[in-house]
Amino acid sequence: MLKGKTALVTGSTSGIGLGIAKALAAQGANIVMNGFGDVDAPKAEIVAAGASYGVKVVHHKADMSKPSEIADMMAYAAAEFGQVDVLVNNAGIQHVARIENFPVDKWDAIIAINLSSAFHATRLALPAMQAANGGKGWGRIINVASAHGLVASAEKSAYVASKHAIVGLTKVTALENAKSGVTCNAICPGWVLTPLVQKQLDDRAKAGNMTMEAATTQLLSEKEPSLQFTTPEELGALAVFFCSPAGNNVRGVAWNMDGGWVAQ
Repeated sequence: MLKGKTALVTGSTSGIGLGIAKALAAQGANIVMNGFGDVDAPKAEIVAAGASYGVKVVHHKADMSKPSEIADMMAYAAAEFGQVDVLVNNAGIQHVARIENFPVDKWDAIIAINLSSAFHATRLALPAMQAANGGKGWGRIINVASAHGLVASAEKSAYVASKHAIVGLTKVTALENAKSGVTCNAICPGWVLTPLVQKQLDDRAKAGNMTMEAATTQLLSEKEPSLQFTTPEELGALAVFFCSPAGNNVRGVAWNMDGGWVAQ
């Protein structure tokens, strides 16, 4: 479905971003990866997912808190593949503390990476998307928000603020391009067992002197009625849907995949 197109997925060396990159590669999209840590192993997974289409996978190490590096990444993607057809703004970080104790540098970093990076990547991707298809436009912008883009939890002020703002940015982007072939939507996962969530589980188990199984059950039971994690593969399938012809008129939604969290 996406053969000949290019998808750029920020924060795609692990977790949700990797799952989405693999799903898009399996549809034939060339992939521009972004993220820190090990690159070779996740890159091999993406290449394998798109092997039947012979997809090309490249990596750019842009620090998503720095607009100049984001601009360099977008220029790199254009030089490699012509343009970005599918942009997945996924990069994100977290810090937990009460507002009065929240470190200012942590607030600034979370807003920069979770929110401002999506704005910068989007503004740079839009012109080529708008000019595609003979000027009618074609493009897919997918913002990975969170259930915390729809509801709040204590001690997560910066994360909740950034994810609520991502949902707002999604709606504005969708409205400004509503008469074109460019769509923008947000995915709002509940708990996904990413490295970020694993750290929260480790901290909870240590603080409560409990097993990892007990910590997991406690974590899920507080928010997610299904008592199961959403998987990166499920989120990847939703991203593919947004890119499909069936998603042509899905615009500006914040689609929660959260085991019933927001339904409560």
